[in-house]
Amino acid sequence: MSALPTFSAAKVLVVGDVMLDRYWFGDVNRISPEAPVAVLKVSRVEERPGGAANVARNISALGAQVTLLSVVGADEAGQCLEKLLSEDANLTALLHRDNSVSTIIKLRAIARHQQLLRIDFETPPSHEVLHAALEDFRAQLPLADVVILSDYGKGGLTHIAEMIRLARSMGKPVLVDPKGDDYARYAGATLLTPNRSEFREVAGSWQNESELNSKAEKLRVELQLEALLVTRSEDGMSLYQANNEVLHEPTHTREVFDVSGAGDTVIATLAVMLASGAALPDAMRIANRAAGIVVGKLGTAVVSREEIIQDMGK
Repeated sequence: MSALPTFSAAKVLVVGDVMLDRYWFGDVNRISPEAPVAVLKVSRVEERPGGAANVARNISALGAQVTLLSVVGADEAGQCLEKLLSEDANLTALLHRDNSVSTIIKLRAIARHQQLLRIDFETPPSHEVLHAALEDFRAQLPLADVVILSDYGKGGLTHIAEMIRLARSMGKPVLVDPKGDDYARYAGATLLTPNRSEFREVAGSWQNESELNSKAEKLRVELQLEALLVTRSEDGMSLYQANNEVLHEPTHTREVFDVSGAGDTVIATLAVMLASGAALPDAMRIANRAAGIVVGKLGTAVVSREEIIQDMGK
């Protein structure tokens, strides 16, 4: 495709596990006298929305409208996440507070652009809060052009099968970023976007492209998906559709700085393209470009429509 559609009219509903990505930046100049570990002297702290919240941020950065449904704890991290999301004009965050859980935090210690350590804080949300989130989903569904279910395996998508059923019954495309080794719960979705290692966990290993294609088609048929997109790092992306149609998009060669959050950028770009009327193969090509841009940035980051247009001109 020669030009990008305008994204301003696109409306995407994102549901999934949100988290707060916290970064401690500093220098390491000595080893601790208490144990053989490096001492990080922290000079700067950054906080960014992560997980499904990063998917929502990527949609907003492209200029589309996004509504985010999720659960946070009634704690400082939850308040921080709400504040960060409230600063985004294109993003409406409907976050249920659950007194029984802590907001998911991924804390990364970084020195000289290298990640030294990651510490995770998490507890699964309660049944009552998840039921309330499902009711919100029913209310928001008619307003959306496309639905993204961003599964990080943290418990926020317990009702995912029902969400897929509801969305598909209304004719809404459903894009799922999957997690774990049980994909049966994603049956009936429009598109799944596993990365290479996630796909291998479900389908098993393969020796060549032909075997990969066969495994992908088998999974697509079993789950009654319209399409399956496997992101393959340096090997680009492969899109599997009905009638054994396989499209491969090679990666755009550039320096890879940080791959964290690249999958969020891919599914966000796919959704915005589809919500703007693009065909799936065109959506994949643009998502591939967006992924190539975002891996050149540190941490969970976003890509703008202008950056994609600039990249297309190279």
